[in-house]
Amino acid sequence: MDILLSSAYLAPIQYYAKLQQCDGTAYIEAYDNYAKQTYRNRCMIVDANGALALTIPTEKTTEGKCLMRDIRISDHGNWRHRHWNALEAAYRHTPFFLYYEDDLRPFYEKKHEFLYDFNLELTQLMCQLIGIDTPLQRTTEYASSSPTLDLRQCIHPKQEWHTDETFVPKEYYQVFKEKHGFMPNMSIVDLLFNMGPESILILNESNCRR
Repeated sequence: MDILLSSAYLAPIQYYAKLQQCDGTAYIEAYDNYAKQTYRNRCMIVDANGALALTIPTEKTTEGKCLMRDIRISDHGNWRHRHWNALEAAYRHTPFFLYYEDDLRPFYEKKHEFLYDFNLELTQLMCQLIGIDTPLQRTTEYASSSPTLDLRQCIHPKQEWHTDETFVPKEYYQVFKEKHGFMPNMSIVDLLFNMGPESILILNESNCRR
């Protein structure tokens, strides 16, 4: 079955577990109204102090509502430099950071105009590195009703992953596990840098089919 997901910046493991489980096409919504405090411009990583949110600043719009596809990335606060430094500080001692850093670093050196495009390219890269072969497609209009499995509201910082009966995060090695305990459903980069090629196995084991 095809699935429908919101755009997300280095989305949590739950998001990629859905992509891995999908046996059709994954459509990434481009025509929904942009909303703040979502995974559209924020990811959660784990550093020495615990969970850390990395947020991409966006340009303010003059209109009350703006479609996700039209949201522009702001250069405010030198965020690219800060995000890359945060990723490096958090994961440089993980088993696979050095292996993947050259794939990820260019996203923090090149300026992307639109958040949707930036997120989609990052998602495609993560799928490639992990070995997820589910095709990703942009939506061409807002999907108000669809035969696809609509997961746009399922994965949200304010929506506890516990409420998703088809997702039970499999515990894996985390570099700060002894200090903080296992922290589930962090950004996909937490899984990738800690587990490398075994990431896809963790995603498979985190999926629970009804």
